[in-house]
Amino acid sequence: MLIDGEWRPDGSPHPVTDPADGGVVGEVSFGTTADADAAADSAARAFGEWSESPARYRADILLAAAARIRERSAGLSVLLAREAGKRLPEARAEVNASAEYFRWFAEEARRPGGAVIPHEAPGKRHFTLRRPAGVVASLTPWNFPCSIQARKLAPALAAGCTVVARVSEKAPLAVTEMIRCLTDAGVPRGVVNVVHGPAAGLTSALLAHPAVRIVSFTGSTEVGRLVMEQASRRIVRPLLELGGDGAFVVLDDADVEAAVEGALIAKFRNTGQSCIAANRFIVQDGVYDEFTGRLAERVDAMSIGSGTAEPVPDLGPVIDRTRVDAVTHLVGEALAAGARRLTRERELPAAGHWLAPVLLADVPAAAGLGCREVFGPAAAVFRVSDDAEALRLANATEMGLAAYVWTRDVGRAWRFAEALETGVVGVNDALPSASFAPMGGVKQSGLGREGADVGLEEFTDVRYLALGM
Repeated sequence: MLIDGEWRPDGSPHPVTDPADGGVVGEVSFGTTADADAAADSAARAFGEWSESPARYRADILLAAAARIRERSAGLSVLLAREAGKRLPEARAEVNASAEYFRWFAEEARRPGGAVIPHEAPGKRHFTLRRPAGVVASLTPWNFPCSIQARKLAPALAAGCTVVARVSEKAPLAVTEMIRCLTDAGVPRGVVNVVHGPAAGLTSALLAHPAVRIVSFTGSTEVGRLVMEQASRRIVRPLLELGGDGAFVVLDDADVEAAVEGALIAKFRNTGQSCIAANRFIVQDGVYDEFTGRLAERVDAMSIGSGTAEPVPDLGPVIDRTRVDAVTHLVGEALAAGARRLTRERELPAAGHWLAPVLLADVPAAAGLGCREVFGPAAAVFRVSDDAEALRLANATEMGLAAYVWTRDVGRAWRFAEALETGVVGVNDALPSASFAPMGGVKQSGLGREGADVGLEEFTDVRYLALGM
């Protein structure tokens, strides 16, 4: 743990295992609620000086941190691949994206905030200022542990906030080493703190701490509701990026081969363990047979293995047995209700946490595979006749994080982009995330936005200034 500028090894040791074979990758020290309180106290003490420091000073530290992350990217990537089960190329991409968040927000920190309001009252002038909001509790998951934490840390620090980070115990090693890059870059004592341990207890302690003003959480909608409920007791601002149920719409004028390539990325990146993953393929009649045939053929040809193996496999393991059981249940439920398997069954290694990629057609609307976040390498395929039916089905979910549309028609693309009830839309693009673009959902997929200039604003308060002349 990192508390008040000191790396503390004390606490109960917790092993971190490789989901490919169960081997121990390393361990972290689990703390207690007292450690969470101490971390928040440290962040509160550091807030005054950090929040008043020049933007150029904060920006230089973030740039130095980005440089260190890139310098150490090889080791960080291998560590991330082993603890999270990622394919090594995906782990490298995540580490590089993490560095980019620090670089981009370092530059954004130096851009002016606030506004001059045209005056209407004689003898008065009106202005707004943006001020750092205070101590931030940053709570992140295991599926993209480095990049999601970077997407919170970088704008919070750029804005002048101090942070207590609680990272998932399932994949805490690489992200902790990423945060070491911040301290090595010169982040002052207490500005960034890290605590490890059981999520429920540490989260409750942080949200009850009087100095914490913002909680930034990425995770499931169910847990997000609990975080929001606890945050409401002290009026802590919630910034929530929650679950998704992504629709991947293929219209009848789409480039089918490009759509298949996009589908493989949108569904199977990180072995399907992504909030913005495509869960439901919604395909129009005119290209349904061609698209599903090509996609099933490509899925059946996918290789499965450890993410650090050579050659690199197409799919790695999932994070743990809980994920194996959850996805297996969704697939079994759909098959029992009459769904039809489009892809082959295959044998999987006995050790580790593995799932075969699965595509199912004729999935009943009420089956979980067709209406809930899957978070694994399984998806339902639906046939539709026209644009209206495709749009209705895409929006027939309580989630609203991301959706995808494949079409050659600009007019249709715009109509879908405007009508889809999601925070992110990828049009002929299976990888819409970027440091300079806002990420977040609508409906039950969250509140607020991360990334881009709005991601910086989330960590500030607007102060109105009325000046008598």
